[in-house]
Amino acid sequence: MHRNKLQALLADYASRFPDEDSARFARFVARQPRCFERDCFDDGHVTGSALVLNLGRDAALMTHHAKLGRWLQLGGHCDGDPDALAVACREAEEESGLAVTPLSAVPLDIDVHTIPARGSEPLHFHYDVRFLLQVRGSEEFVATAESLSLAWVPLDKMTSYTDEESVLRLVRKFRQSIGIPNA
Repeated sequence: MHRNKLQALLADYASRFPDEDSARFARFVARQPRCFERDCFDDGHVTGSALVLNLGRDAALMTHHAKLGRWLQLGGHCDGDPDALAVACREAEEESGLAVTPLSAVPLDIDVHTIPARGSEPLHFHYDVRFLLQVRGSEEFVATAESLSLAWVPLDKMTSYTDEESVLRLVRKFRQSIGIPNA
């Protein structure tokens, strides 16, 4: 029952992006009742993240992730919360000190990526549901210990910060959604 909302989002996502392989994500959620728990290492767990846009919608707030050492979008673990959008909003606000608002309740992207073994946690996967958020009010952020740094990265300069295909795909999808051709 607690997975129904995410399963509906995934079905909607699959119909909007038929060329993408969302079946693995959907199968995982269907078979794993503990998919929202951080300590679910039976293949992995669901996370929520977001491309957080500035007021002008021409830059995204990126984190230089302390554990992974890469520039990524803000986000994190569901910790039992089955509402991936609420998770993405909560994590963005916690990691930046900014107030954010969703631009859509529909995911902009989904991604399954490998998380390397670290400490007592084995190698596992993050089944990431990715949303589009925008800052509300001030664009002055406060970095937390989870980040080596935070930066407003102009969307057209994103490749100067990261070559992570999943991050670049987020930017491409946003640009396509507002009719801006991708370079």
